Amino acid sequence: MASFDSQRKQAKRLLKKFVDEGLAKTGFHLSRARYARDGLATIHNDHFRQIPSFRAAYSRGVEAGHGVDPEFEWRVHVALWAARTSLRTAGDFIECGVNAGVVSSAIMHRLDWRHLDRKFYLVDTWNGPPANQYSEPEIESGRRRLADAALAQGAYVTDLDRVRANFSEWPNAVIVQGSVPDILPSIPSIEVAFLHLDMNCAYPETAAFAFFWERLSPGAMVLLDDYAYDGHEQQTAALDAAANAIGTDILSLPTGQGLIVK
Repeated sequence: MASFDSQRKQAKRLLKKFVDEGLAKTGFHLSRARYARDGLATIHNDHFRQIPSFRAAYSRGVEAGHGVDPEFEWRVHVALWAARTSLRTAGDFIECGVNAGVVSSAIMHRLDWRHLDRKFYLVDTWNGPPANQYSEPEIESGRRRLADAALAQGAYVTDLDRVRANFSEWPNAVIVQGSVPDILPSIPSIEVAFLHLDMNCAYPETAAFAFFWERLSPGAMVLLDDYAYDGHEQQTAALDAAANAIGTDILSLPTGQGLIVK
């Protein structure tokens, strides 16, 4: 069986071929694209990639991943913007689905988190996604099979000491190990300014969204990492239903993320 890394590289090659052929029909080639990775190809300005503060934050995220670059700079750019904008409103930060901590580490580096009077709660099982949380449609579409394979191949961090060491530079970062939503009542925050959901599964994401909605301050940001990502259609449908039920909408981004401003 091919390794998870080789499968990812093969998928990237196929994606590049697919996008290149599609873009050629519009009159330009992928070689013109300034940015072409993580499912997004664009000729538009990607100047943010050269800004020193972004480069330093992104590098800190890669460091959290033990030097493995996930090649999703635009997603991190969106997360950094949303997190920085969230500082305008009251409350703590929460991330459900942390894994190695690439995005949260980049955020805390960018915001100089140790000097802020806020907590950043980092919630994960650090034992892979709970298999019993996948719906039948997600199982049929292969989501659980992919998660099981990723866990077996080491894509999910299970070494909690490694996680603690990574976040040790930020005393106001709080590691919360457990399954969502069961562990959420242990988080004492009554005001939340930023919520990042990245659990690759509809049930825990909609449950976390429902749990924290009333705690979100006006102007708080909810960033959904996989909302519009290819292969995550069940999450899209479930999160749309949850948002519509409370009278709000989700902004779908070409990075595959979704964004809500309360």
